Amino acid sequence: MKVITRFAPSPTGYIHIGNVRSAIYPYLLARQNDGKLILRIEDTDRKRYVEGATELIEDTLNWLGLEWDEGPIVGGPNAPYFQSERKEIYHAWARKLIEAGRAYADPTPPDVIEGYREECNKKKIPFLYRNYRPENPPEWEPGIPLRFKAEPKSYEWTDEVMGKMKSGPEVLDDIILIKKDGYPTYNFAHIVDDTEMGVNYVMRGVEYLSSTPNYLALYEALGLERPHFVSLPHILAPTGNKKLGKRDGAKSVTEYRSDGVLAEAMLNYLACLGWNDGTEQEIYTKEELIKKFSLDRIQNSGARYDEVKLLWMNGQWIRKIFTEEGAEALYERTKEFWPESAANSSDDYKIKVLSIIYDRLKTLSDLRTMTNYFFEDPRVDVDAIVNNKFIKKLSESEIESLLKTSIKKLTDLENWSADSLQDALNDLLTETKKKPAELFSLIRLCVSFAPFSPALNLTLETLGKEKSLARLNAVARSI
Repeated sequence: MKVITRFAPSPTGYIHIGNVRSAIYPYLLARQNDGKLILRIEDTDRKRYVEGATELIEDTLNWLGLEWDEGPIVGGPNAPYFQSERKEIYHAWARKLIEAGRAYADPTPPDVIEGYREECNKKKIPFLYRNYRPENPPEWEPGIPLRFKAEPKSYEWTDEVMGKMKSGPEVLDDIILIKKDGYPTYNFAHIVDDTEMGVNYVMRGVEYLSSTPNYLALYEALGLERPHFVSLPHILAPTGNKKLGKRDGAKSVTEYRSDGVLAEAMLNYLACLGWNDGTEQEIYTKEELIKKFSLDRIQNSGARYDEVKLLWMNGQWIRKIFTEEGAEALYERTKEFWPESAANSSDDYKIKVLSIIYDRLKTLSDLRTMTNYFFEDPRVDVDAIVNNKFIKKLSESEIESLLKTSIKKLTDLENWSADSLQDALNDLLTETKKKPAELFSLIRLCVSFAPFSPALNLTLETLGKEKSLARLNAVARSI
């Protein structure tokens, strides 16, 4: 049996971390089994529809490398792939249920239904609409909601993550199939679409588990074979006590992308958020994930979201790309993340800066704050020098003497290379009898006024002799 999966988001806003993981697992399963991934846009909730959200979904999937085999843009034999364009298909399936006596038109006003609900609340009993069915429902036509006519019974099924499941008749109800506006509800539309498109592995959030008995009743009423159900546990807030939401600090995938998180790192992190292959491995390429992914390794409890771990993983991927693909390959990813002061600098110079700073980056946007001093002279801040935790033990005259000695040593240096600079710095330690933390911190601050920088010899080499000495002399004149 060919594995056919789907990702079916609603275009109601930005694409969330949890939404993306619901695309990654179907993608991995389909690719691992030479199957098919279908992208379907569930846009029947017109009140919540957001203009441009579909394009954002498509762009995010493309960025992550999650190409789909059928769906918007690429087309396919099961078009259209927007639910709003499939209304007649749903109506045709609805008529099958009407003819079988398993669906009815329900003109009951919402306020009357709410009264039934309140009545049940007062009696402290569950509200089941099947106990309030209209006695003589009219013929169904657009403008009247259509409900499923449930036949209370027990169900058993297997969830690929949650295992053996069962339910009693008390959970089945007359759910709405077609709304007043003529559009289907999710409960009905996804079953029709999955059937027509041949989807046999249905992956979605665990919150739909409680509705599965009603879905099973619909499959049965329509004479359809059940697909494989795969319930994905929630991604939890950092506190671990609730489902992750925007208020918990999780940004949209687009925001992380704009902040300089790599697609490889995002894919890697989300794939492992609730899944592992049983080893200690943490860094996976997409190809490794496809090879190693398995449904039985998805954990059946929620996975706690940890942005610190995501940023750590992003740093690992920055290093991986640099060491395996080269500085130029990483540089191509950084072009929009340099500070404004770098605008007139050459690519070669920026690649040189990147080559000595890359291993300190957590995100590409860190370049904006970590590299400014390579492109413009920092403001001389004598207080930052004299109050430095390593330098404040020195007297003003000692600082002046160290600067004078350092400037002379570096001025006399003919070969301005990293190795020669390191030799000169080591000689300065011997001549001045100062600790590396004192001498090197002084020189580093004078040339960068940054809280940290790469190795001092590499920083000096990259800045160049003229610029380095000019900055040292500027501080010497200000002390």
